[in-house]
Amino acid sequence: MFVNSFFMSVLQFKDYLQLERNYSLHTIKAYEADIVSFQEYLLLEFEVSNLKEVNYSQVRNWIVSLSENNISNRSINRKISSLKSYYYFLQKVGELSISPLQKHKPLKMAKKVQVPFSEKEVLEVLKNIDTSSLEGLRDKAIIELFYSTGLRRIELINLKLSDLDLKKATIKVLGKRNKERYLPLLISVTKTIELYLNERSGAIPKASGFSYLFVSSRGDKMSESLVYRIINTYFSKASVKLKKSPHILRHSFATHLLNEGANLNAVKELLGHSSLAATQVYTHNSIAELKNIHKNAHPRNNKN
Repeated sequence: MFVNSFFMSVLQFKDYLQLERNYSLHTIKAYEADIVSFQEYLLLEFEVSNLKEVNYSQVRNWIVSLSENNISNRSINRKISSLKSYYYFLQKVGELSISPLQKHKPLKMAKKVQVPFSEKEVLEVLKNIDTSSLEGLRDKAIIELFYSTGLRRIELINLKLSDLDLKKATIKVLGKRNKERYLPLLISVTKTIELYLNERSGAIPKASGFSYLFVSSRGDKMSESLVYRIINTYFSKASVKLKKSPHILRHSFATHLLNEGANLNAVKELLGHSSLAATQVYTHNSIAELKNIHKNAHPRNNKN
């Protein structure tokens, strides 16, 4: 009885996340998996099936169990965040008065240092892409678009041909929580995209993904792993940095703009962040650059 009630409650929670919070299906699935995992743990360890009867001691035991299984603090915090959202929902609909996580504090995490590509590395990659093939043209267009707009990987994958306006040099992007934003395109980027689209026309079959801006060699919608491989492959030839991913290219876009004096609010809008706090993570690199400039340029500095 309680199990059926639990799954009905989770179903309503998923509707709430999708309809009221505009969360992506990927995020909703992750939340559901975390909550179901917690419920399975409760059944196994405490023979508890009703999450409304949970106390914080049981939650803490779950956290310890996750840690003992070598789950990182970052992942544990994400799971707890899913659980907190679920209990908030139960309070919102009047099924619970006090959340067992009311006084919970997130686990401490070591700060992840994201090292951006240098401008030299990005330019070297773009200069050495062989554009004599359709795939080469596509890859160059993808890298140029990432670097000139700061797109997220999933945002690039979901771009449709109808989102592109070459005449106005803009592109419409559907970001997190289905928020739309329009981004300006550099003329060099529009030219590369136009070349790619001209070559693509008639060269690959009109498969299921043909309405998307970027497609695989078979004409299908591109996968996240394919986009990752493209970035990793090209930047492995130009950079010795450990991490070479679309996110690092997005990070490079923001850092290089800030290094050149771009306004933090403007960068926030371009990245599609909902708050400045999310954008400020990129400022440590620009501050380091400013320190370097200050050190080399200030007359009081002893350069000898």
